[in-house]
Amino acid sequence: MKVERRETRDERRQCARQTACSTLDPRPSTGFTLVEMLTVLAIMAIIAALAVPAFKNFGHADAMTAADQQMLNDVARARQLAIGQRTTVYMIFVPTNFWNTMSFAKRSMSATTNLCDKQLTGYTFAAYGQVGDQPGQHQWHYLAPWQSLPEGIFIAEQKFNEPTNRFYTVTDPLGSGKSYNIYGFNLSSIIPFPTETNSIPPFTYPFVPYIAFNYLGQLTDDGQTVAPRHEYIPLARGSVLPGVDPNTKTFQLRPPQVYEVPPGNSTNAYNIIEIDSLTGRATLAEPKIK
Repeated sequence: MKVERRETRDERRQCARQTACSTLDPRPSTGFTLVEMLTVLAIMAIIAALAVPAFKNFGHADAMTAADQQMLNDVARARQLAIGQRTTVYMIFVPTNFWNTMSFAKRSMSATTNLCDKQLTGYTFAAYGQVGDQPGQHQWHYLAPWQSLPEGIFIAEQKFNEPTNRFYTVTDPLGSGKSYNIYGFNLSSIIPFPTETNSIPPFTYPFVPYIAFNYLGQLTDDGQTVAPRHEYIPLARGSVLPGVDPNTKTFQLRPPQVYEVPPGNSTNAYNIIEIDSLTGRATLAEPKIK
């Protein structure tokens, strides 16, 4: 026991000597100088400045991806509604300047105003007759509320402006040789617009752009026969601003201001919804790198 106590005291003396030596150690302690810290902060600021535009682009890409998926899903929904209801379902779109008949605008002023912010971005589904209608008493029905594409995304204006029997061509910018002939939307003046409650004569309607699916889920022009060609819906990045009076800056029933950002991005062939005429199925017609 005495030996153990002596060893314990020796150990304590040794620890005390080591502590004293470490306290008197002339070597400086490690750490960052002010210059080093400022250098690191400057590098971080430069990296952040370079990264912000990239993050903004990621946001735009996410909006376009969401728009692509939304359009694919809703085209599929229109097709399924046609099959389920055993009727022709029209996916109708909001064009620009659809109030060009002033008598129409006056009769439907409230509904017209509500749709002004949906020009080139809004759509819904309509059908003449559905399950539950009495025989011989078919009526027009809207099958869903008006919907819009995500903010910053719209359907290319030229798709609305091109005549139904004419087209413009979009070519793959990567040089794969793939191109798409974009025909104008089909137009109809018999579909109630902008609400189904306007379906009683003597109302007249503006020509409304649409794509239609028959009861077999195929693209159609007349409700029965298959459409003669595939349908392409090009999407664009940018903004569609409702018309305003240039002097007072108040809202006016006039064509919107349409801006593509960057200009001409609707013709890059990367965000085109392709709908097969025979099957009615929609896919993203994305060109591939060779």
